[in-house]
Amino acid sequence: MTLTLHKPTPADAPPTAPATRRGPARSGSVVLRVLTYCGLAALAVAVVYPLCWMALSGLKTNGEIFSDPWGLPAHPDWGTYADAWHQGVFGYLLNSALVTAASVLAVVLISAWAAYGLTRLAIPCSQPALLLVLGAMMLSPTVALVPLTQLLQALHIYDTYWALIVLYTAFKVPFTTFLIRAYLLGQPVEVEEAALIDGASRWQTFWRVVVPMARPILVSAALLQALFSWNEYAFALVFITDDHLKTLPVGLADMAGRLNSDWPMLFAGLTIAALPMIVIFLVAQRHFVRGLSEGFGK
Repeated sequence: MTLTLHKPTPADAPPTAPATRRGPARSGSVVLRVLTYCGLAALAVAVVYPLCWMALSGLKTNGEIFSDPWGLPAHPDWGTYADAWHQGVFGYLLNSALVTAASVLAVVLISAWAAYGLTRLAIPCSQPALLLVLGAMMLSPTVALVPLTQLLQALHIYDTYWALIVLYTAFKVPFTTFLIRAYLLGQPVEVEEAALIDGASRWQTFWRVVVPMARPILVSAALLQALFSWNEYAFALVFITDDHLKTLPVGLADMAGRLNSDWPMLFAGLTIAALPMIVIFLVAQRHFVRGLSEGFGK
């Protein structure tokens, strides 16, 4: 009698146990995601609600603000915003826009040129220059108010737009240079070298190659400078005395003193002052986040 060996086929193979799903891990990730969304939603409410409350308060009356501060206005009065506009907010807004635009342009250009020189050019004493830039970041602006007053008076730019533009630029160039330099260190230099080989000058390479590559960090630097210049109070209070040259922070403080207890008009003025920065950040938020993440991450 002969024995034959039967080769097992896949159909004859014993059934394998089904793969177990990672139930606890998956449920844990779902819970973590839900908690993350809830935290972000709470943060969004904490940021957006005060702005909405301020805007709605500008539509109320004084009685509604004190009797029902958290409620909606019974009869929204849009004329309050028009009154605040004509009470001086328009002029303050123009002054802030002029000072902010000029300081942003100056800071971004000077810092970009300085960062390009520190990262791409063989400059003598580049390391001491970098240490000097870092040391300037440690200087507190408020401790220099008295000598700055004497300096601006000697330069004959005290109580002018130039006083704020020069100071806003001088005190923010070190930080912005450090930020742009950190971003440029992570960018490849091969494209710039190819442009130089093709006959482009350093000036052309900077404007046509470096600036487009560094657009995210330049946008971030511009937004940070705009936010600082738009909300700065100490310099604008000390170095500007002409009512026609006052910027929004100082102008709104003066308007609050003139209006006494007209809180709806004051809230309307604050809302108008906050709107430009909100719109700018919403438009440029993608470049802002990318530039900061890549700049600080280096």
